[in-house]
Amino acid sequence: MAVYTLVPDADMERFVASYGLGELLSCKGIAEGVENTNFLIKTAKGPFILTLYEKRVDLDDLPFFLELMEHLARAGLTCPTPVRDSEGRNLRQLMGRPAALITFLDGLSLHRPTPVHCQAVGAALAKLHLAGRDFDMRRSNALGLSGWRPLYQRFATRADEIAPGLGKMISDELAELDRLWPRRSSTEDAEQHENYLPGIETGVIHADLFPDNVFFRGDRLTGIIDFYFACNDAYAYDIAICLNAWCFSDAHQFELDKSRALLSGYRSRRELTQAELSALPTFARGAALRFLLTRAYDWLHRSSEALVSPKDPRDYMSRLAFHQSVSSLRDYGI
Repeated sequence: MAVYTLVPDADMERFVASYGLGELLSCKGIAEGVENTNFLIKTAKGPFILTLYEKRVDLDDLPFFLELMEHLARAGLTCPTPVRDSEGRNLRQLMGRPAALITFLDGLSLHRPTPVHCQAVGAALAKLHLAGRDFDMRRSNALGLSGWRPLYQRFATRADEIAPGLGKMISDELAELDRLWPRRSSTEDAEQHENYLPGIETGVIHADLFPDNVFFRGDRLTGIIDFYFACNDAYAYDIAICLNAWCFSDAHQFELDKSRALLSGYRSRRELTQAELSALPTFARGAALRFLLTRAYDWLHRSSEALVSPKDPRDYMSRLAFHQSVSSLRDYGI
């Protein structure tokens, strides 16, 4: 279970009482997730999620995440909203960890989404991008192009323990993406989203919109969660992450009907520029590499503190190979 920090009952009761939510009725650790400690809290005023942010989360980033959720909720996006305590604070300390109480959303995450679900996700992603345009805080993408090579160097000598030839595959792809990435110059810095070619629009992106971060009731999308990778980057890169996350079968085959539906849903709310369309195959390769790298690192550095199994990075070897083979936008249903 992904509970790294245990909270004694008395400390939990005092913490929840400061929010004026009535009596604490129950508290249960949540198994999903590998980054933070999460509890499902039930009070007299309903259920909430309590998150304790662990060592991998930069404390300086937390105001961005929490303020973004509040901003998007005000703009009409169904997402968790931080609860403020009796002193107006949405970020606290509990057991020596930064902590926040977040509203609970109803719905189920899907293991096998259909094209109908993919279309709804595409439309919701475009709504998120549009709603975030006037959000005045900024956060650079630490897991963007400039971050991939340093991350790879942290496990390069062990890459072939995961799969023979993986090290060469990653090294070759890093060099190729450095050449293909649609930026104005070769400069790579913390504000790389400002250096994209004209026509590639940037703004707030979710950056981790996988099926386990989207809730449905039947075919109806009921909410988007987990904004802890959100940052400023290219909208089309966020779309590419979704193509990787939603449009492959359990056998790692690309499903054109799902891609076509996702892109159609997105374009029903926000049309893509020609520059964004042209860059989409490169962004899809980059998104596949990003998750290959983070999963490979986690696979080789498994934590003994939690019972959550790391995700198999070899899944993203297959995805990357598909995107490398793309010859035209028709391969994505455009």
